[in-house]
Amino acid sequence: MWSQKTPNIRKLMSQSIDHILKQTYGYDSFRPLQREIISASLDGQDVVAILPTGAGKSLCYQVPALARSGLTLVISPLIALMKDQVDALVANGVAATYLNSTLDRHEASHRMAGLDAGEYRLLYAAPERIFSTGFIDCLKRWKVQAVAVDEAHCVSEWGHDFRPEYRQLSQLRQALPDVPFIALTATATPRVKEDLVSQLDLRQPAHFLASFNRPNLSYTIIGKSKPVDQVYEYITARGQESGIVYLQSRKGTEQMANALQAEGIKALAYHAGLQIDERAKAQEAFLRDDVQVICATVAFGMGIDKPNVRYVIHADLPKNIESYYQETGRAGRDGLPSDCVLLFSKGDLMRNLRFLDEMEDPQAAKVAREQMNQMVGYAESLQCRRIDLLGYFGESWTEDNCGGCDICLNPVEEWDATLESKKFLSCLYRIKERSGFELGLNHAVEVITGSQSARVKKWHHHELSTHGIGKDYPRDVWKDIGTQLTGLGYAQNIDKGDYQVIGLSDLGMQFLKSKDQTILLKKRPQTEAEKKAEAEKRLAQSGAIICDEGLFEQLRARRKALADERNLPAYVILGDRSLRMAARLYPQTLDELAKIPGVGQQKLADYGQTVLDVISHWLAGNAKQEFTDELPASNKPAKRKNAGIGDTVAETLKLYQSGQTIDQIAATRGLKDTTIGTHIASGIENGLLEVDPRAFYTIEEEQKIIQAVAKHGDEKLRPIMDDCGAGMTYLKLKICLAVQRRSRKS
Repeated sequence: MWSQKTPNIRKLMSQSIDHILKQTYGYDSFRPLQREIISASLDGQDVVAILPTGAGKSLCYQVPALARSGLTLVISPLIALMKDQVDALVANGVAATYLNSTLDRHEASHRMAGLDAGEYRLLYAAPERIFSTGFIDCLKRWKVQAVAVDEAHCVSEWGHDFRPEYRQLSQLRQALPDVPFIALTATATPRVKEDLVSQLDLRQPAHFLASFNRPNLSYTIIGKSKPVDQVYEYITARGQESGIVYLQSRKGTEQMANALQAEGIKALAYHAGLQIDERAKAQEAFLRDDVQVICATVAFGMGIDKPNVRYVIHADLPKNIESYYQETGRAGRDGLPSDCVLLFSKGDLMRNLRFLDEMEDPQAAKVAREQMNQMVGYAESLQCRRIDLLGYFGESWTEDNCGGCDICLNPVEEWDATLESKKFLSCLYRIKERSGFELGLNHAVEVITGSQSARVKKWHHHELSTHGIGKDYPRDVWKDIGTQLTGLGYAQNIDKGDYQVIGLSDLGMQFLKSKDQTILLKKRPQTEAEKKAEAEKRLAQSGAIICDEGLFEQLRARRKALADERNLPAYVILGDRSLRMAARLYPQTLDELAKIPGVGQQKLADYGQTVLDVISHWLAGNAKQEFTDELPASNKPAKRKNAGIGDTVAETLKLYQSGQTIDQIAATRGLKDTTIGTHIASGIENGLLEVDPRAFYTIEEEQKIIQAVAKHGDEKLRPIMDDCGAGMTYLKLKICLAVQRRSRKS
């Protein structure tokens, strides 16, 4: 055991892992807790390591695997993740392999022979493979020296991604009693951590719990309204950066991906209903930057090792905070500033709650409801997102302003809402007194604002003394008051199965009886436009590595070409952080390049001269830039000439204004004519293009469209199309609707 080694040998071992870190991975120092975890593992201890996504969990078992002799077994839940991890290791000069169902018999036998010959240091396998016939005997023959269980929360039924096959891993401990285990995960509440220790039969494990804070991530919650438009506008503002859009349903992922594709954005859907090879191709395309955006269900992303995901958008409400935290954690794994955006609607909660009626286990359904309500509480909270998020995992955030969430970036004023709170809580009391039961928040708001709706009259609530006592404020203000009072504990949400009602709490009753108690509530930001402006300002002043952007793009393009030649994801060649540092420091020699983080000896040998050649070629026609700690004026985002539309739409408008027809533009750009038509409609609606409507449709057709819109509204085209009859086309509809919308804006 390492614990029995002399201090001098311990020092040599420490030097060894530092040497491995630099030579193999190109880093000069470990991240927080990595050294301690590695040391405990090499000491022969069982280890539980809970580290946030991007904190470097993989190195915690990869470095010990290279520091000790023999084979380290890594248990991983996803086949695609195994390939990504092994590709990255091989690119760093490490002998690693995997065994899973994607390999044919010949290739599997070849790798098994290599394992028999002791050629590998790391072996990746899924739990199903571990317990296939005879495999444990193979592990004994290969003399496995350590076992790493990745995504270890999957072993616990209290976790958010329970996998029954993980429960069998205790048998592996019995088969390899003297081999140290290390269990790693990014999300584990105290209950989950206790369960995984028990289920894996870990023996007096050393526990390491890192901060759940991801300082490079910014959290923003936006009211959900026309989510496809919101997602499209956000993505187009981010240029060619990679992102993930999470949705709850398979249909939703396909609809979102199709809508983005129609606007010229390279997007694909990913969900469990696709064939295995389709999912693999989609993930590979995303990893290699052939696709900019993945629209996915939670089936996508566990352990995905793509460091340059710049944003994660939740277009639907996540089912619990653990899932939300883990999914947002797939942004910014390289440590660069990245955004997490949640589109929130209370309607999503109602839809999720209805699904619980189908659950056979009432206890599990109850837990799921509690988790959903916690997620809604987070979304509706007006305090720092980090306080709420870290607090869920038992960690406190003590700073006044985190500088990285919508609440802290848009300071919220407090106001004395004592009188308004008494009015609202009194209204809840009177509703319960008259009816004998509570009703929903919207109903309470209708009563307090004096609504004469049929529902209010049905329960005779228009006769209450509190009816209309809040006419001086609009309904949205009263909804906000009710939400905040619930968050503060003066009111309470009561679950009625597939819907919720709001009632007075004991604390609220005490407040109504008090005479000198004050309640301060927070004012919400006035408009969404102000929020957006502040977010754009933050993006322009983000803490990204400031570099020569032109050179960075040249390096990025060369990296993409190298990755394609080798059939590898681009980040396996070199990460964005390394490229940005190269584009800032302009290294001229291999020795200078070796000093850049992420450039190990293997990568230096494989790609170093190529990087230097790109830099040399760039400097032949461009002067070096000098950088300060502040964002240079030349790097500040230029004001968009065509505000409100994407670059692909702007290109179409340019060609159309030059005299090309829709068919010609479609042929030139390699896009469908329907997509070009959509671009032209967007230009008309945004006031960037003037057209003669009669070039597209007749007066009679226009009248038919107007009459159909009056009947069905203009959100869905199919009912309008059906009403207009033969001869109508989607192009005519889109152009006509765009003209009408522009007319209303003028």
